[in-house]
Amino acid sequence: MLSKLTKNMTFWVAVAAVLGYFSAVGFGDTAWVGATSPPAFYEFILLLKTSFLALLRMLVAPIIFFSLIGGLLHIGDAARLRSLGSITLVYYLSTTFIAICIGLTAVFFVHPWVGTVEQITIDVATQGAHYVTPAHLINEESGSLVQVLRQLLQTAFTNPFSALAELNILAIATNAFMLGLAMLLAVPQSSPLVASIHHINDMLHKVLSWVVLTTPFGIYAIIFDITLKSGGTLLQSLLGFVAVVVGGTLLHGLVILPLIGKVFGGMHIRHFFSKAARPMMVAFATSSSSATLPISMQTAEEELGVSDTVSGFVFPLGATMNMDGTALYEGIAAVFLAYLFGIDLSTIGIVTVFFMAMVSSIGAPGMPSGSMAGMQMVLLGAGIPLEAIGILLVVERPLDTIRTAVNVEGDLIGALVTQRFFARSKNNG
Repeated sequence: MLSKLTKNMTFWVAVAAVLGYFSAVGFGDTAWVGATSPPAFYEFILLLKTSFLALLRMLVAPIIFFSLIGGLLHIGDAARLRSLGSITLVYYLSTTFIAICIGLTAVFFVHPWVGTVEQITIDVATQGAHYVTPAHLINEESGSLVQVLRQLLQTAFTNPFSALAELNILAIATNAFMLGLAMLLAVPQSSPLVASIHHINDMLHKVLSWVVLTTPFGIYAIIFDITLKSGGTLLQSLLGFVAVVVGGTLLHGLVILPLIGKVFGGMHIRHFFSKAARPMMVAFATSSSSATLPISMQTAEEELGVSDTVSGFVFPLGATMNMDGTALYEGIAAVFLAYLFGIDLSTIGIVTVFFMAMVSSIGAPGMPSGSMAGMQMVLLGAGIPLEAIGILLVVERPLDTIRTAVNVEGDLIGALVTQRFFARSKNNG
């Protein structure tokens, strides 16, 4: 048991976070922050943090670009997109939009972190951090709605090479969607170009897995530095954030999705949960919707009465595109971190953050902590220092188990809904 625990990356991340927090509280000095000649130990801490963030930043643009294209290519050919795909996509986008609305409601009306932590000014936060000035969040004072939309569109429709070089997140996402859709419609699935996209994604995720090995060292340094800058009150605020995310995720998973399954899928809520318990438990235990895929498909076909045609399309697509829990989590996390770092988001800015969370959840790899690549996209888009991701990694895995179970639940209900409407369209045709 002990040997398995010591080989678990989550265990070492937790240990590093705890050590970083108590080291800063016990031995750190807030006077080190901004000092012209800080101790050598603190300089080494900053070196570890900067190196870890540089590794993450190196992968941000290519992972966002190719993951979003790969997510669209999972739809298959254009004929499937027009028939079966249209039903599935409407369901996925609708449930993700509902999840976003739950998250927006939470951050506007339920925000327990306000007043519980000493805010870190952006001047202090960006000392040695990888900060990018937000290119797409709109100031409400910039003028009329037409001017706001014009500014948004000018930022989105940018040359893809310039977008990648300048880390213009909105433009990267826009270009990826346009190119992915064009490939889906114009390039056959057997094309070497499509295979290359998937191979590039595999390659990037392999490199990311190497970077993950350095996570405990980076987390120790980030938590140490953030604790000094926040005056040591970070833990209480973080617990409030966790409570909001868990509450919103459970509301979506235990109320909204089951009601959709009953109304549009024609299955009683109690009956659904009795059939869907096994794949949801596997998702909870593995934190991977991709690993749960075979069990989800088997359950849908043998227990829920879904045809293999619908199952074979809905679940592979859902494993990368249907990330309700992930979109909700990333949106709330971005607003929480914006408050922590003293970034004043306007109402339009908050809505834009949630839109970016919705976009980044599409194409997220269905593996443990797979949302972290998309989370970088949201943070950079909001102008939040990339070091903030270290704060999220402290509570990432416990939250990941819950939202992955909700993601898989959404796939199962999506299969029910798609089966019902697809059967009707075939009969009418």
